[in-house]
Amino acid sequence: MEINRTNLRALMTGFNTVFQQAFDGAPSDWERVAMDVPSTTSQEVYPWLGQTTRFREWIGDRVIQNLATHDFTIKNKRFENTVGVDRDAISDDTYGVYKPVMAQLGLDAKQHPDELVFGLLANGTSKICYDGQYFFDTDHPVTNPDGSIGSVSNFAAGAGPTWYLLDMTRVVKPMIKQTRKPYNFVAMDQESDEQVFSAAQFRYGVDARLNVGFGLWQLAYASQLDLNEDNYQAARAAMQSLKGDNGRPLGVRPSLIVVPPSLEGKARKLVHADANNYGATNIWKGSADVLATSWLE
Repeated sequence: MEINRTNLRALMTGFNTVFQQAFDGAPSDWERVAMDVPSTTSQEVYPWLGQTTRFREWIGDRVIQNLATHDFTIKNKRFENTVGVDRDAISDDTYGVYKPVMAQLGLDAKQHPDELVFGLLANGTSKICYDGQYFFDTDHPVTNPDGSIGSVSNFAAGAGPTWYLLDMTRVVKPMIKQTRKPYNFVAMDQESDEQVFSAAQFRYGVDARLNVGFGLWQLAYASQLDLNEDNYQAARAAMQSLKGDNGRPLGVRPSLIVVPPSLEGKARKLVHADANNYGATNIWKGSADVLATSWLE
């Protein structure tokens, strides 16, 4: 192939098509546990996290609910993934061998949010959320009806692998994926580019600006205890009994169990099997969906 702008533009279009097809066809799971929030600046502040609203009987004037603010900020980060294509490969018409590499870039881009979201979830016992506590902690502060401060736990410590119970029925999710710039396929394929001049190499890659953060800890529970009926019931009860400030029930509905591959069998048996380990009717059948992800292993 003659190296000129027309041919290089056509090559870029072909590589981009391969990238996009792989991106569109690749599986990903982050959307099952997180909400996607668009970003317009270098960082976004979420002052409303932790606040709820409620209806009251309308007697007299409306009562304005003053929402306390939390200074919880997610700063966007830049990410890139770049490969080089030898100039001679294009000149000799052997650039087709690079198509799988471009497809891999598409797969990597589609699954990169999985790596970020589940990586943060797995570190929830050591990363701070909006209330200043670890996302999974034993002493989240809440205001009691009498104005005193109490504490609530969404974490059960143990020796086993961690499993998670989430409420995914709400608009606000336990996790946040914040996107400033979506994954974009780009090229440095000008004959005058420094890398082409010095190393006879065209460069193709993907870049994006985004980050992930915690949403509402009230919608997530982490347990390192054995994944069995008793501990599952205890986790559900802990979530469903949660109350917000001033004693108002939050109405949490656990709907998804997230596990590493090593616990997938236990999780599916717990909520999908007709009978439990003792042969009796499985009362937890259908109580939640199961998501097993290798990003937690």
